[in-house]
Amino acid sequence: MKNLRQVVTKAVIAKGKQRTEKEVTLLPPNRPSSILGCWVINHTHSAKKAGSTIEVTGKFDVNVWYSHHDHSKTSVFTETVNYKDKIRLRYRDEPSSSKEEIRVEVLQQPNCTEAIISDCKEKFLIKVERELVAEVIGETKVMITVHPNDFEEEWSFDDESSHHQSHANEGGSRAGKDNSQF
Repeated sequence: MKNLRQVVTKAVIAKGKQRTEKEVTLLPPNRPSSILGCWVINHTHSAKKAGSTIEVTGKFDVNVWYSHHDHSKTSVFTETVNYKDKIRLRYRDEPSSSKEEIRVEVLQQPNCTEAIISDCKEKFLIKVERELVAEVIGETKVMITVHPNDFEEEWSFDDESSHHQSHANEGGSRAGKDNSQF
């Protein structure tokens, strides 16, 4: 036991992942005839720890290109959508201090998977998916084996790098001679 030591280091002590698919209902100013395209842009988010979960608050813009007035005009309707996700954590180690860092990585940016006009013919029903992974970084302890002070690693001095270096020095002593043949 006298050769074992505990080292305190930072490591990922908890992790969670969540895929979400939600339907967003949007009401454009004109009665839509058809949807010509839909895309999701400008995603931003922030995160904080809330008990054994990470709470991610974010927003993104949904843009719907559509025709209206019996397919005689087109417009792009844009609306900002807010969301709040709770990602459940699985712990490897319990935190040993209160100094924790929260990291959230977006595995799948919010993306439109389906865009249709509602049965009442006045709204858009947009399915948006996203996937996030959250990590809690905190202090943890690891065990290491300490070798005695008289331990020294053996070195081989006949390796290739020493061999090439000595030949390079020999070539350097040919200063003043025509080296074009070398």
